[in-house]
Amino acid sequence: MSEAKLREAICAQAASLFQRGLTGGATGNISARCADGGLLVTPTGASFGALDPGRLSRFDAQGAHVSGDRPTKEMPLHSAFYDTRAQAGAVVHIHSTHSVALSMMPDADADNFLPPLTPYAIMRLGKVKLLPFFVPGDPAMGDAVRGLAGRRSAVMLANHGPVVAAKDLEAAVHAMEELEETAKLAMLLRGVPARVLTEAQVGQVVRKFDVEWD
Repeated sequence: MSEAKLREAICAQAASLFQRGLTGGATGNISARCADGGLLVTPTGASFGALDPGRLSRFDAQGAHVSGDRPTKEMPLHSAFYDTRAQAGAVVHIHSTHSVALSMMPDADADNFLPPLTPYAIMRLGKVKLLPFFVPGDPAMGDAVRGLAGRRSAVMLANHGPVVAAKDLEAAVHAMEELEETAKLAMLLRGVPARVLTEAQVGQVVRKFDVEWD
């Protein structure tokens, strides 16, 4: 994909997330890898509903900010995913309501945040790691992701929002949507004796779709 088309795609995907209420105000950030190894990143303080393709932050392959507006303060978080997951082509971070709500529950599983409700979250995300609360923009968030040594494609920042890395922008957005929908299901089903997938059924999905599952 050309850089011009990637710029347009980032803005279109961001607008879609905003219009559907998956992140509001001036929250959330997206980055995507360019053909030359650099990055395009959404600017700090910008609304997903009103991004300008020409004003996206541009980084070169060495990580230097070379053009565009000042980037999101969550750059350490994005950089940590790119540095530890060679296959990452895009990173999406939003403040989606149901996933944030689920992160506040006292029984939330830190190692496997999403309960096994459907096969699709397993297929698109693998296990999601629940990280503790960090002040927004704290570089320690990036350190926490680096500490996972590339073993997870998605993390949930407690009381904050999910972060997903994937091979490209579209895959990252689709995985993020699956994360939020699964969290929504989990919140809807709290207190109900729902039939979740068994360990054997999860194993079948993991093997059939070659899911990273540690």
